[in-house]
Amino acid sequence: MKSLLKFITCGSVDDGKSTLIGHMLYEAKLLFADQERALELDSRLGSRGGKIDYSLLLDGLLAEREQGITIDVAYRYFTTSHRSFIVADTPGHEEYTRNMAVGASFADLAIILVDATKGIITQTKRHARICALMGIKHLVLAVNKMDLVGFDQRTFEAIKEEFIQTTAEFQIKSIQVIPVSATEGDNITTQSPNAPWYEGLALLPYLENIDVHTTDDTKPFMMPVQRVSRPDHTFRGFQGQIEAGKISVGDELMTLPSREKAKVKRILVTDQVQDSAYAGQPVTIQLDREVDVSRGCVLTVDNQVQEADSFASTILWMDDSVLTPGKHYWVKVGTKTLPGTVTAITHKIDINTGHTVPADQIVKNELAKCEFTLSDQIVFDSFEHNKSIGGFILIDRVTNMTSACGVIDQALKGDSRFDTLDTGITREVRAQQKGQSPLTVWFAGSDTVALAKEVEKRLMSSGYHTMLLESVSGETLRGTAEMAKVLNDAGLISLVSHDSISAGELETAREIIGGKGFIEVNAEEIGGMSTQDAAKSVVKRVVQSVIAHSPSNNYDI
Repeated sequence: MKSLLKFITCGSVDDGKSTLIGHMLYEAKLLFADQERALELDSRLGSRGGKIDYSLLLDGLLAEREQGITIDVAYRYFTTSHRSFIVADTPGHEEYTRNMAVGASFADLAIILVDATKGIITQTKRHARICALMGIKHLVLAVNKMDLVGFDQRTFEAIKEEFIQTTAEFQIKSIQVIPVSATEGDNITTQSPNAPWYEGLALLPYLENIDVHTTDDTKPFMMPVQRVSRPDHTFRGFQGQIEAGKISVGDELMTLPSREKAKVKRILVTDQVQDSAYAGQPVTIQLDREVDVSRGCVLTVDNQVQEADSFASTILWMDDSVLTPGKHYWVKVGTKTLPGTVTAITHKIDINTGHTVPADQIVKNELAKCEFTLSDQIVFDSFEHNKSIGGFILIDRVTNMTSACGVIDQALKGDSRFDTLDTGITREVRAQQKGQSPLTVWFAGSDTVALAKEVEKRLMSSGYHTMLLESVSGETLRGTAEMAKVLNDAGLISLVSHDSISAGELETAREIIGGKGFIEVNAEEIGGMSTQDAAKSVVKRVVQSVIAHSPSNNYDI
């Protein structure tokens, strides 16, 4: 059986994506006679003066042909003597980035086109980042329109070097850079004599030979349940597609989130009873006893799969409206859909540099790091390990439109490590013992450590009980806030130096700690003051707040 390669073409507008695939199909004789004839007839009215316009094979919408651009994703299925292919030709215009992301979500490999006369541009970088976000590990950079630069090797090498630097931070397994001319056919199916300095394979032979398949059969079995089939009282089966591993009759499974165990009684692939089934197959599994399983649950043998009701993520925002903290959406992970809330926008990612940029709102086509809280626990895995339950989409609860897609970076459930035992000694008792009202002073912005230390010295010298927390690399804002809250519960005044400056992040910290016990000190507000003067001002605010909220006002200020 021939292996299957699923790939996409992407890049900026007019880089030649549709032309490239159309020319490949035409040259490789992969068209039916009527398709070839229709292409030749349509090209007479095209934009190439009667020459064959290969893009017409994929750009079928009237609006696409009128404007000469790709608007929707066009899928093509074809087979060579070596391999079967499914290609998604995706749009390059920024307005249709969401369509490109849809195509990338199914692919094993991406062909990113770049115009040799323009080089790497912002949309090229955006598409490369989206491919990485969607878990694509194999990239082909097709440097198109090489005929317009005289097949200049120096131009090619400069573009190649810049692309490799751009993608250096991504976890890419392979990158192949090929000089091509989509209109003239250079290096599409055979090596071109116009680029004798290029010693690699032409595009189609490269696609036929590259190994992109992961060994999902060696992973632990995992299947999200799509449907519970119960045609009558004698049968109850759990239906879905096996996303990883192998399952056989007699194997013991765990159901998540109920964590019940049962053995496989029978396996049906379509309507045929089988002894075993593998990753990629749609199956119905019948267990040997009744268990609590419904749509959205997961059958697995892997105890590494996680459960949480809040998580940090990386998203591509695709909605025309603006994303701000506090908005409510349906969050769909695998086959489970739950109400969820955007609790914080950590930062957005600069498309050109990859650097993080503080943000309290996200607009269309921006990449961002966000935190979400759900109405209930959800089962998920790392996106690297399993795409089906490691990625998610946000659905607008009013319009039912997809607003964003993303991947889960980590659970925020781990912040509960700061939970304390209920010993009967309350926060109020601890505060009374120390003679103060516990609160958190949050120093927001960079270079606030010196100020926080100075404030702590002054509070300590006045008899207050304090603890200073510095921002820890890798620690989430939520985790820092949870720790500060625990210190407050112990009756202490916690001082936090954190580089958070967005309104969304500060609001998240305020909600966790409690508004009455939260004092914000913004570095920008005191930027013109000396450390000593700023410290005096902050201490005065802290003392006033302690007096206002203390169990007793017996303070010697």
